[in-house]
Amino acid sequence: MLRNIGIIPDILVCRTEMSIPEEHMQKLAIFCNVRRECVIEEKDVADSVYAVPRELRKQGLDEQVLRQLHLDIWPIKHTVWDTLVRKATRPKHRCRIALVGKYIAIRDAYKSIYEALQHAGMAKDCKVEVLPIEAEELICACNQKPSTAIDCKLKDIDGILVPGGFGSRGVEGKIAAIKYARERKIPFLGICLGMQCAVMEYARNVVGWKDANSTEFDEKTSHPVIDLMDEQRGVTKKGGTMRLGAYPCHISRGTLAAKLYGAEQISERHRHRYEFAMASEAKAALAAAGLVASGCSPDGKLAEIVELPQTKHPYFIACQFHPEFKSRPTAPHPLFFGLVAAAMKGKNK
Repeated sequence: MLRNIGIIPDILVCRTEMSIPEEHMQKLAIFCNVRRECVIEEKDVADSVYAVPRELRKQGLDEQVLRQLHLDIWPIKHTVWDTLVRKATRPKHRCRIALVGKYIAIRDAYKSIYEALQHAGMAKDCKVEVLPIEAEELICACNQKPSTAIDCKLKDIDGILVPGGFGSRGVEGKIAAIKYARERKIPFLGICLGMQCAVMEYARNVVGWKDANSTEFDEKTSHPVIDLMDEQRGVTKKGGTMRLGAYPCHISRGTLAAKLYGAEQISERHRHRYEFAMASEAKAALAAAGLVASGCSPDGKLAEIVELPQTKHPYFIACQFHPEFKSRPTAPHPLFFGLVAAAMKGKNK
């Protein structure tokens, strides 16, 4: 079909669940007009998707690509990748991270989160077992209070991650999970809505503003700790009008965020309309109670990262942006790396 529209393939990579007989490989080469050595079998691997490049290398795909591009073929070294695959398939350590979200039934909704946790796990030679928990399961529908089931669901985990999302469904469950992590000093990472929930939880249970909320969920709250961004007011067309893409962030010295990033200026990717405003009365009140805004926009108006000092909690940090989008197998994101490292440290106590 490709040749019919004028596209002539040089290499044919065949995804398969089982080994392809040589007779079939020969037929594929003939009927697709591709040299036999350029017909590559990509068989599913049982242990880790990161083992796929190693299997393709065994069949010479990398050399065939270099030949097609008329590039010199040098001795190929895959030491770093082979070590990575070993850590992914035969890790020396294990930890359990609870993922408390509202789209748990759809695994692909949090695909980047799962991968970022795996990247951090490989860097620490650790198998990260992700325990997906539906946020709504952590609250009683009758009175919106934390369910007694929260202990049995979260008691054996080493860390808690609350990801982003839209809408009010499951928010109270996320807040309950964050309260559990804060009070029991379990390593915690909040992302986007997860950060907003962390701010609401702290305002309610530490500052004492019992009705603290986001105006996204309660426009009449007397303590709107999360509010619509100024530039979003008056926007009627949704979708691409959100605060999207990469934005710079300034990190305060001496904070956990500064320690994790090793830098004072970073850039991260965003996707949101609501924010914890630095100029708000809430920011000062929460800071006085111990919740530090350790990362902010260059103009100082928006809080991008909040955290508890490590003197109060071993690892409690949340961000408005989406760090999972910048994580890579050989370069895990600092916030995920920190979460897994703290989870392992707590597990070994």
